Amino acid sequence: MSLAYLMNSYPVPSATFVRDEIAGLEGAGVTVQRFAVRRWAGTLVDPHDIGEQGKVSYLLDGNLAGLFWAALAALATGPLAFFRGLGLALALRRRAGRGTVRHIAYFLQAVYFRRAARDRAVTHVHVHFSTNATAVAMISARMGGPGYSFTVHGPDELLDPAGSSLAQKIAHARFVVAITDFCRSQLVWFGGHDAQAKIKVMRCGVDVDAIAPRGPIEADLQHFVCVGRLCPQKGQTALPAIVSRLRKNYPEIAITLIGDGESRAAVEAEIARHNVGMHFKFLGFLPHADAMAHVARARAFILPSAAEGLPIAIMEALAHGVPVISTYIAGIPELLDETCGWIIPAGNEAKLEAAMAAALAAPPQTLNAMGAQGRRRVEASHRADQLTQNLMAAFSPYLGPRPDAD
Repeated sequence: MSLAYLMNSYPVPSATFVRDEIAGLEGAGVTVQRFAVRRWAGTLVDPHDIGEQGKVSYLLDGNLAGLFWAALAALATGPLAFFRGLGLALALRRRAGRGTVRHIAYFLQAVYFRRAARDRAVTHVHVHFSTNATAVAMISARMGGPGYSFTVHGPDELLDPAGSSLAQKIAHARFVVAITDFCRSQLVWFGGHDAQAKIKVMRCGVDVDAIAPRGPIEADLQHFVCVGRLCPQKGQTALPAIVSRLRKNYPEIAITLIGDGESRAAVEAEIARHNVGMHFKFLGFLPHADAMAHVARARAFILPSAAEGLPIAIMEALAHGVPVISTYIAGIPELLDETCGWIIPAGNEAKLEAAMAAALAAPPQTLNAMGAQGRRRVEASHRADQLTQNLMAAFSPYLGPRPDAD
């Protein structure tokens, strides 16, 4: 019997944590089948992602004929299950208030996935993010496919719980994973008191033992690194104006931006407006190891987000012994505090500037001590092997034979 992971797009540069999570389970002896709705539209650069892509079965991309024939077969051989799934898809559409074609697509993907899961002896499916892929898993389960669980990260997936039928997804799931206490509090709110028992906190993890803490920081280093998608939620557009002011006292200040996205043009426009192009470097998406090498050489890691769950990049920076500057939102305060960096209100540019100035002014011994404390915090709460153990315990009751429910 085997476990399936189902994602919207996979692999993607921003979801190395899913890849690492699967690797941890396989290292523990679990067979994991990979499914995704579609391929990521960008170009993969990490060799591990490139290798992973060949292991994925895609439900939608290049599979229209497969969806069509799976639907015909399901209607012919199990009409009751077929119409149970279709009815659920239409109920999801009514709650969303829009997207008839999209929800019919969810239904067709669910029909196909149910058949593929049966052929591969899948007895449980786990989904990351509570959006479309979880809808597919829920419809499939309603038709007699494997039961499902899902991990909620936030923040986008928590913006419209009624429209996304989040309470229904929780109610029908075997269990739900929240990555932080804050996330769990939101899910209990949306799912109701009866949902509390099935919502489990499992903190995302990194392989701390494989991450070497950096050596003592150089006193004159004025370099910050930001790893993350360039988007309004991450707040990178605030950085050029701040750099234009800080460079008066710190002429070597530099910020390396790793990642790409819809805000790149806006960030570039701010850089041009403040004439600070010599202080910024755009590296786009990099192989994970290369990105972490840049992080390990930074004075501080910076992520001035207005909306987050709890970024893996913060865990990785702290594991390297690099202090972090980020914002007091969602789950970030559960890891980051003043002992290992600077945590500020989201959207407060004055506080962001003050934090960056404090990082630039801090003596090396202070930064080294912050970095060491940050690594200890990650070791205590965000170890990848602990996450693997938690998931194994949650999955184990369901990785056995399940009778066909047609």
